[in-house]
Amino acid sequence: MENNNSMAELLEQFEKDFVVPKKGELVKGKVVSVSDKEIVVNIGYKADGIIPKSEVSNNDVNLKEFAQEGQELEVYILKKDDGDGNVLLSLKRIAQLKDWTELEKLAEDATTITVTIKEAVKGGVIAYYNEIRGFIPASQIALHYVNDLSVYVGQTIEAKILEVNKNKRRAVFTRKQLLSEELSEKKAELWGNISEGAVVKGEVKRITSFGAFVDIGGLDGLIHISEMSWGRIKSPKEAVKIGDTVEVKVLTIDKETEKVSLSLKQVKNDPWIEFDNNYKVNDVVSAKVVNLTDFGAFLEIEPGLEGLVHISQISAERIEKPADVLKIGDACDAKIIEVNLEERKIKLSIRAIDEPETAEVQE
Repeated sequence: MENNNSMAELLEQFEKDFVVPKKGELVKGKVVSVSDKEIVVNIGYKADGIIPKSEVSNNDVNLKEFAQEGQELEVYILKKDDGDGNVLLSLKRIAQLKDWTELEKLAEDATTITVTIKEAVKGGVIAYYNEIRGFIPASQIALHYVNDLSVYVGQTIEAKILEVNKNKRRAVFTRKQLLSEELSEKKAELWGNISEGAVVKGEVKRITSFGAFVDIGGLDGLIHISEMSWGRIKSPKEAVKIGDTVEVKVLTIDKETEKVSLSLKQVKNDPWIEFDNNYKVNDVVSAKVVNLTDFGAFLEIEPGLEGLVHISQISAERIEKPADVLKIGDACDAKIIEVNLEERKIKLSIRAIDEPETAEVQE
């Protein structure tokens, strides 16, 4: 009878000491062993607890550096039986519980957080705040539409919290809101510093048939095609390309409409102002035919500097029209026979090169 009482007491004491794991509980245990794939923990149950590498952290960690034999850990019970008779444990679920509480507080305070983008999925990207898996919609990743979201994978970025629901395990972040706030600050600063006549640097962002839009530090300014070159161009693409860093002059500013007009050519010297330093009457110049009319041909001496060769000065022989002997794009030599800088007019002669004594200037 006494033995039976002793046995009953031992069983009762064993049951008191014996931990029966329940899903969702937090228990403490000691590390038994560590491998590259898992951590084995004694939690005082008949079976050991197993923490797979995937349940240690969402980040890639070296388990042998993370935990050592004999170390005490607080773990989360995922399953009483993982199918192999072991208790399935998790460390990252504990971290997630703390992170959810922290994230809720950060959302209330509208605090900027740092997230790491791990994957591009349909409609957006998966981003992690510590151990919390969140989502950034494609419309919230940038200020403009992004066709290939995979370029963001692996990046650590700053973001704002759009939505957080601890019970539903739902977290939605936005980078666009933060970028928009930064852009507004830059614009305010730029409007305070920019002035007409200033020379600034910018990046060509967009090209149209009538000009190019340049980002000058948070504001887009327009270089009209007429302000791109002193010479003739048919398309803005002849002067700039997307991504170019250009130096431009601010022509006009309209703060109400947020419009800025820029000039690319006015940061360079006007060739007419420099004419006297580079050319004089009777000089022979190398030029290019840029336009043909019934009465003559216009030759470009250099960008922005054109002269007219009257039909009578093209050839010693009589011709019906300039197109009979010249075509646009032709390179030819011509002599400067008259200059009017006030009216910005130059008269040239091709025949005067061969007949300097007989060629006459004709109106």
